[in-house]
Amino acid sequence: MATNIEMPKLSDTMTEGTLVSWKVKVGDEVEIGDVIAEIETDKATMEMEAFDEGTITQINVEVGAKAPVGAVLAILSEDGEDTSAAPSSSTATSTSPSPAASTSAPAATSTPVATPAPTADGSRLRVSPLARKISSQKGIDLSTVTGTGPGGRITAADLDNVAPATSPTTATAPASAAPQGMKPAVADQDTITPLSSMRKIIADRLLLSKQTIPHFYLHVEADTEALMKLRKQVNVQAENTHGNKYSVNDFVLKALISACQAVPAVNAAFNGDSIVQYANVGVSVAIAVEDGLVTPVVKNAQTKSLLEISKEVKDMAVRARDKKLQPNEFDGGTITISNLGAWGIESFDAIVNPPQAAILSVGGINHKPVVVNGEIVAGQRMNIGLSCDHRVIDGAVAATFLNEVKKLIENPALMLV
Repeated sequence: MATNIEMPKLSDTMTEGTLVSWKVKVGDEVEIGDVIAEIETDKATMEMEAFDEGTITQINVEVGAKAPVGAVLAILSEDGEDTSAAPSSSTATSTSPSPAASTSAPAATSTPVATPAPTADGSRLRVSPLARKISSQKGIDLSTVTGTGPGGRITAADLDNVAPATSPTTATAPASAAPQGMKPAVADQDTITPLSSMRKIIADRLLLSKQTIPHFYLHVEADTEALMKLRKQVNVQAENTHGNKYSVNDFVLKALISACQAVPAVNAAFNGDSIVQYANVGVSVAIAVEDGLVTPVVKNAQTKSLLEISKEVKDMAVRARDKKLQPNEFDGGTITISNLGAWGIESFDAIVNPPQAAILSVGGINHKPVVVNGEIVAGQRMNIGLSCDHRVIDGAVAATFLNEVKKLIENPALMLV
């Protein structure tokens, strides 16, 4: 029996994926567990493995094309089998992510494949799911298109220069679409870059956050002289032992985690008619990548030492930039930290990362004149901000939390006990 190879759902926010590369071609035999393709989601690039064995008899989605979750990417058949016998995508799923990804990724959401329209002679059109979607959006009559794919199948490339026969289908605009009357004027010399899957998710989630979460913001300034002295001492010691070099952000992370334990009301989320207060601390660490921002999570952070946290964040940062993070590494976040100090930013107000209720914003360390015991002296100061969901966190609670972070930064030895 022929089996459809479908676009799997590799994360809770994934609605479509980009086919980065095929590791197989038509005619190749595959076995269960063979890597057959690479899929880019909104969070990472994942290897896709075969869930059945057989021969690749049809490839529907070209490299570089996007396809919705559940779309048929290819067809896997037994020797000598008719590919038209493949079950509909609403009943079959023939791929799975690699084992590390499958531990937490939701099951693929099935998307029924529309019945192919008949041609003038009554036969069925062979159309890839992506081409069918494009034709629906552009109003293209597929019966007038000559397919160049396997077996005369119509692919997305066949529609590039085809004029619409009818008005394009009107679709509901996503939350991130520019409102009517607010679209930018575009000149010939301007560059237009289509949104990637990651950038679409970022746009939708941040708009949702600002539209639905009542934000408020607090700032404090922390003395970092003691922190910088301690960091220098532990890094000298580290060179002679494990070799890990601690960053300022490692200490701020540790302070955030300890503050969540001291003021647990901030480590929470809004849940409609209730508030969820998390038992564990999962710190979502904002990491800048080429196409935007990702937030992998340091899970059960309250159980980890400064060294463990430092090594884990460094490893996640490297793999984030290589798009090698697994979907389950984004699960379990309860509070977020964003540090723009390395970019020379003194202070900023971050947007809450839903469904979390708070995000800590960290600026750079500045040398500046400060008043100590009535005298102006040279000092080192860091601005720390907290953005909160006012449905969950009140001002006094947020102030207590932020001052706890400040206390730990100014007395860093307390984080090591």
